[in-house]
Amino acid sequence: MVKIAPSILSADFCNLAQEIYRVRTADWVHVDVMDGAFVPNLTVGVPVVKSIRSHTDMFLDVHLMIDKPERYVRAFAQAGADLLSVHLEADHPTRIARALEIMGECGVKKAVALRPITAPEAVLPYLEQLDMVLVMTVEPGFGGQAFLEHQLDTIRRVRQLIDQYNPACELEVDGGINPVTARRAVEAGASVLVAGSSVYGAPDIDLAIQILRGGPDSNP
Repeated sequence: MVKIAPSILSADFCNLAQEIYRVRTADWVHVDVMDGAFVPNLTVGVPVVKSIRSHTDMFLDVHLMIDKPERYVRAFAQAGADLLSVHLEADHPTRIARALEIMGECGVKKAVALRPITAPEAVLPYLEQLDMVLVMTVEPGFGGQAFLEHQLDTIRRVRQLIDQYNPACELEVDGGINPVTARRAVEAGASVLVAGSSVYGAPDIDLAIQILRGGPDSNP
């Protein structure tokens, strides 16, 4: 069954421990780290991830939307991330490879992320060592954006590459996920869905998570 990873970007940061508890029926917690350089927004850093880790045993899926991520991978791993995603567009390929190497040294799961401008084949130099590929279905930087329909082709192609070279690798989709787009993303090959406002903005969070999973109440 598809995994659901609520994004705390849509949570109330004044009550973050309680907000994470509210999504306890989900599979992962998705943490968006933005630096104001790679993307035009600032969010959280290492101290917040460390604090989150001290308040939950849930799997922490940390998405680094930052420039030159090699510099910070070790710190985020030591803060308690279970999986780290680095953007292929954020540095030279040799330094992306080094970032993944550091993840291995730290014992965290490895992922690369693709912006909508990036071809699916860009994952190929890294794919056999990855635990996950993250396909963005919005331009990274802000929550609440609309799902980019053309990214369904990217999801399908990344799924083909994963099935060919590393079938154990997860395929995560992030951006504009709601009950309708969730179904389409899963049909295209997604195995993990990131959802922010469609979870945290729902009147019944547990039901929203069930619906995104495609459970018995999945009709939008």
